Amino acid sequence: MNKPDIWAYLIHLGSNMWYDEGSSNLPSLGEEAFHEYRDYLLCDEPTWDEVIHFLPTQGINTLIIDLGEGVAYDTHPELAVPGTWSKDKLRRKLDEIRALGMEPIPKINFSACHDAWMKEYSRMLSTDIYRQVAADLIAEVSDLFDHPRYFHIGMDEETAAHQQNYAYTFVRAEKPWWSDFYYFVDQVEKAGARPWVWSDYYWEHPDLFRKHMPKDVLQSNWYYGDDFFKGKDGKYNTYVQTYVDLDEMGYDQVPTGSTWGYLHNEARTVLFCRDNISPEHLKGFMTAPWMLTVPGKKYSLIADAAVLADARRQGYEK
Repeated sequence: MNKPDIWAYLIHLGSNMWYDEGSSNLPSLGEEAFHEYRDYLLCDEPTWDEVIHFLPTQGINTLIIDLGEGVAYDTHPELAVPGTWSKDKLRRKLDEIRALGMEPIPKINFSACHDAWMKEYSRMLSTDIYRQVAADLIAEVSDLFDHPRYFHIGMDEETAAHQQNYAYTFVRAEKPWWSDFYYFVDQVEKAGARPWVWSDYYWEHPDLFRKHMPKDVLQSNWYYGDDFFKGKDGKYNTYVQTYVDLDEMGYDQVPTGSTWGYLHNEARTVLFCRDNISPEHLKGFMTAPWMLTVPGKKYSLIADAAVLADARRQGYEK
């Protein structure tokens, strides 16, 4: 049996990926709430180190790092917050990650739903200023990561429903979304990396996705539920059916599961995708804990990697 090459784990350095500054109607959920906007970096270094050292024991060989406001960019120092890591510090961490046998991959989310870390630029989408900032950051981060093979640009959940409590709601229509998207892809490819995106744009806009999405963009569809069964119409739910449709369209995939909703989602994701995605297009799997790197979530972060390891054993080693 052909085994996928990528066994990836998503970790958060930055945390301002959700509600923007001034968002309303949000209950205070404390320091560990992943969705609250903060004017300081919420990433506990000892927790980061412990999780990082645990990951390779579970077969994780790829680390997707959600950067956001977590690194002090030379090109745009105005994006830093108190506690932001220096580039030298992150370089040391990247060297450590590589020494542990993992490949670090940068993730900068340019979705309008997840760009609070961009501060004022998050309200300038599709403008020349916004695109120049994006180009600066992609180039700088590519250099910082020693020109990685992949570069994740996010682009998920850009809908009004996902931003209903935001202080500022922005949803790009067809032409602005694709125009910005192509610009990000060009900048990533210019830096020598392969673009990597979340695939949920397909859920709402299947025809536009089929028409415009380049085949060389690596896809990560995601589903965190437990319904992997066909309905009366002979199809799966939209989220699971997307795995099948992407394969039929010829896209390379790294399906993504999580313990976010169901503990057994990881195993079902691995088994379903193993059986329904052609081996040449199934490049690997990712787990996304969707928890911040803080002491109170340490064991949950560790458990997520262990659950993916168990799913891997069920799918490829039994």
